[in-house]
Amino acid sequence: MIGSALDILQQAGTPRIVFNDLPLGNPVGKPFDRAMQNQTLEAALELLYQAQNPGVVQQLPNQWSASEDWRDNFMAITAFNREQLLSLGDENRRQRQRNREQGLFRP
Repeated sequence: MIGSALDILQQAGTPRIVFNDLPLGNPVGKPFDRAMQNQTLEAALELLYQAQNPGVVQQLPNQWSASEDWRDNFMAITAFNREQLLSLGDENRRQRQRNREQGLFRP
């Protein structure tokens, strides 16, 4: 399993974990960062073939940014962005509905 919530994965008894200490929803790496994503996938495949016992955790050194400030406000909903996020969510739902009506699906 590739994940970014180590405590949850361990509590679930996941036998082999490649862990990136990144924001939830980004376990493989930053969006559009192919080098980071490839490194993660290569580590997962290597662990798949080499792990001999359950409970193996391989932590990768990837970082979301040089600063740890992202942890304080990543995906935070505040009075300043609430309306914008609601609007973006509504537009996303409308677009998905239009796509379904046209028979379009995400690859």
